[in-house]
Amino acid sequence: MRVSIIGTGYVGLVTGVCLAEKGHNVVCVDVDAEKVDRVNRGIPTFYEKGLEDLLQKNLESGIRATTDLAAAVTETEITMIAVGTPFDGNEIDLSFVKNVAREIGEALKSKPGYHLVVVKSTVVPGTTDDVVLPLLESASGKTAGEDFGVGMNPEFLTEGEAIGDFMDPDRIVLGGMDDRSIDLLGRVYLPFRGVPQLRTNNRTAEMIKYASNALLATALSFSNEIGNLCAAIGGIDVVDVLKGVHLSKYISVIQPDGERHLPAIEGFLAAGCGFGGSCLPKDVKALIAHGEKHGAPMHLLDAVIRINKQQHMKVIGLLKKHFPSLSGVRVGILGLAFRPDTDDMRESPAIPIILELVAGGASISAYDPVAQEQARIALGDRNIRYVRSAREAVEAAQAVILVTRWDEFRSLPELFGRMEQPPVFIDGRRLLDRDGVANYEGIGL
Repeated sequence: MRVSIIGTGYVGLVTGVCLAEKGHNVVCVDVDAEKVDRVNRGIPTFYEKGLEDLLQKNLESGIRATTDLAAAVTETEITMIAVGTPFDGNEIDLSFVKNVAREIGEALKSKPGYHLVVVKSTVVPGTTDDVVLPLLESASGKTAGEDFGVGMNPEFLTEGEAIGDFMDPDRIVLGGMDDRSIDLLGRVYLPFRGVPQLRTNNRTAEMIKYASNALLATALSFSNEIGNLCAAIGGIDVVDVLKGVHLSKYISVIQPDGERHLPAIEGFLAAGCGFGGSCLPKDVKALIAHGEKHGAPMHLLDAVIRINKQQHMKVIGLLKKHFPSLSGVRVGILGLAFRPDTDDMRESPAIPIILELVAGGASISAYDPVAQEQARIALGDRNIRYVRSAREAVEAAQAVILVTRWDEFRSLPELFGRMEQPPVFIDGRRLLDRDGVANYEGIGL
């Protein structure tokens, strides 16, 4: 099929590249000519594991980028909206979605035949039907359901694992205003054989996305609250506690051969220094605000955000057990991105941790395999030394804080073992065996 995707950010470009890999003809649209040029040269505008290789593989025949939205809409059968929906503290900002909807409507005005417009951006329930659809009708002078269809197709991509998540999904949600819209959207996913598909209305599709992210965020804050209690009581390790929880028949599945299968949610039932990224914090806050707007306060999700907001201070508390005053303390930070295999710094726990250290007068050396440039932008002009390796961050440090679960950090015990005076090690992700590292401190221990 011929598909146009508006937006070359995280969702838009990953979607475009993967649909091209599945055999569709894709044109990506962005107002930023520099981004368009980079995509057409096979260079993604952000880091995502495996994305560059797949983009370059499909450049010749499957995907290209342009700044000409009208032409892209005219020459395709389906247009997907994949622009940002930032949260301003009160509600999600729909300005990008609205502007794109108007432009698509203008393009549809002179286009013959039926066209499907699909919202892929994360938007609160009611947005597709009550905001996007009327704007398309107004700008095009046409009628939804007759001249064009409107659908909602949420994404369930984990940064750092997005290519695998898209190419081998656990579910496909097909939202639409009517059967015709859903049927046409379903044709996009014909190559995805054997994947469960849910056909539903647009409002339900929008809510599925928010409910999914809210569940994951709740699991993380639940785990952190249990971990904090374990630490307060003493003599309990949250890692052991949650291992016992994972063995429950309600979470793990015992196969016929006796093997126990732990589902992916196990990774969210783990204590750490807090969750971040472009989705979970924003989406949970947006759902809370949307609930208030509709007279349905979200008390549980309020607590989820409150716990997460405070969690980074547990790391600072562990550091202050050894250094009551942070002034002049040499601290190595390992990991800056909010999770491994991405350079995304949005809402990363590394940011408030580093800001607390800077405020206390600590001397900071920071390392991340791919996120250092984004960290410079996020943290601004502060006295932080960005180094080229974990070894360099650790060598002169009195304390080391692990913030991101990069696999390369699993070799730290060997590095510490060669040091005459190993630093205090604060494991903000409980990545390492507590018995394998001298001077170990960990969340929930």
